[in-house]
Amino acid sequence: MRVFAGGIATETNTFSPMPTGLADFEVQRARDLDDSGELPGFGGPFNAFRNRCQERGWEYIFSLYAFAQPAGTTVRAAYESLRDEMLAALKAALPVDIVLLPLHGAMVAEGYDDCETDIVQRARAIVGPRAKIGVELDLHCDVTPALIDAADAIVIYKEYPHTDINERAEELFAIIADAADAKTRPTMALFDCRMIGLYLTPYQPMRAFVDDMIAREAAPHVLSLSLAHCFPWGDVPTCGTQMLAVTDGDPALAARLAREFGERFFAMRHEVDPRSLPLDAALDQALAAESGLVVVADQADNAGGGAPSDSTFVLRALLERGVSEAALGMIWDPVAVKVAMSAGEGAELDLRLGGKMGPMSGDPLDLRVTVSAIIPAMKQQWTQSDGPVAIDCGDSVALCCQGIDIIVNSRRSQVFSPTVFSNFGIDPRAKRLLVIKSTQHFYAGFAPIADQIIYMAGPGAVAPRFKDIPYRRADLRKYPWLDDPFAE
Repeated sequence: MRVFAGGIATETNTFSPMPTGLADFEVQRARDLDDSGELPGFGGPFNAFRNRCQERGWEYIFSLYAFAQPAGTTVRAAYESLRDEMLAALKAALPVDIVLLPLHGAMVAEGYDDCETDIVQRARAIVGPRAKIGVELDLHCDVTPALIDAADAIVIYKEYPHTDINERAEELFAIIADAADAKTRPTMALFDCRMIGLYLTPYQPMRAFVDDMIAREAAPHVLSLSLAHCFPWGDVPTCGTQMLAVTDGDPALAARLAREFGERFFAMRHEVDPRSLPLDAALDQALAAESGLVVVADQADNAGGGAPSDSTFVLRALLERGVSEAALGMIWDPVAVKVAMSAGEGAELDLRLGGKMGPMSGDPLDLRVTVSAIIPAMKQQWTQSDGPVAIDCGDSVALCCQGIDIIVNSRRSQVFSPTVFSNFGIDPRAKRLLVIKSTQHFYAGFAPIADQIIYMAGPGAVAPRFKDIPYRRADLRKYPWLDDPFAE
């Protein structure tokens, strides 16, 4: 068997003020890898594919993997350049038996509302109907009938936070390998849940829903079940929650399963609504805690959802309230990082911080700070089921201002784990309050040490109150705009 793999992935927040250009993509090509062939960072699925091919004695052909931190709409020339490079490699690799494409599912480029469908359709045109095409997607994705028609099997992450990326890659490989060996005939079906939202899998009833999907996959002829949550900050006509079922040669079973789980999920719509508090209410609740560590998630300024991550709203509020024994991370401000690094550890200086990218970022703050620590090329740890992954945060500094430790970085990244603080010698468990710029990926790392977690809907580009999002193109004949769109 000849197996080709490649991918282009970013999550597009069409409301973000930051366009995604070619320079924003970290591109890993076959010629750039060392002798191990291991891809770092988000390249885990490719490592899984390579390992499984080696075990079977199959030929594995890796082309490229391009990943960009979520931001605004991708520049057309950047998308087409990367897409055409990957597809040219696919043509050069012909004939192939299998094509494996770890993508995202919410990538929007100028002129392309659905980059993933565009990529898979073009790949299908190159390899023809015989080759098996498998696609892995982030659960914050849009899945369309056109994408299903072009692929043989699609597998979507089940967990949010995404702790199962590599597990789902293994699942996809097994499904596609069996199909290529003529052991199975994958068939897929979708059910439109008529919802737009954000669903947190550690909490009930989502936890039971995910567990039941996994349990049902053990039933005869059921290959995979996935919930495509959608990406609410992608203002495209296809935005919405979908239930996907993959079965072995049984399209009727796939349709029944998609409807069964889809209708069950729709019935949970009021229970899975996010419980995000306005900024002041969130801080009131946090500061009312008599003891223990409180973690407040600044969801709206999450770099992982396309926000600049330089907003100052919550820091200003903490300073005005005179809060101490607190830490905040991470504010993206390369200029402030450079100034602090030039001053050196221990320096006291006046520094203008944050508020660089427009109204969603707030006004910059002029602060008197102490440079507590400096880490060039700082990395934080992101927990996966098969081990930690190192995430590059760029040159980073810890600043102290009026009893608040502030982590500032030069490479946009949301907060995944307490290592954002502990790397600098700051013990997060010794704090009264942590404010972290993340929507949900922080959960796996912080839940074990937090006595209370509060989700905050402050101002920003990733507003978690969906009815406040200024949609222009999405179909809003869905929940929460209609309580029962099926009845309508």
